[in-house]
Amino acid sequence: MKKLLRSFQYAIRGLLLFFRGESHAPVHAAALLAAVVLGFYFDISAGDWLAVVAVSGLVFCAEIMNTAVEKTVDIVSPDRNEQAGRIKDLAAGAVLAAALTAAVTGGIIFLPK
Repeated sequence: MKKLLRSFQYAIRGLLLFFRGESHAPVHAAALLAAVVLGFYFDISAGDWLAVVAVSGLVFCAEIMNTAVEKTVDIVSPDRNEQAGRIKDLAAGAVLAAALTAAVTGGIIFLPK
């Protein structure tokens, strides 16, 4: 049980590190806040809320994984390296794909309203 609690402690610390130290975290948080405010304003359906929650979680997970990949690559390959740069670009591309998915989902939900 102690081990399980400790793993949650590490995970919470990781979230705090992300929200306190990454420049993109406030941008994603603001987008989520806007979606929540619009969701309440337009009284969206439960299905729409599920979509908002799912794509928001997708974006945050992608951004956190991107951060982890970038920091790992920086440790493993501190000097300029074309392969390391490609790895970072791929991780950043995953964030962009998630963010575009969220934007399209938001458009589908909110633009008709």
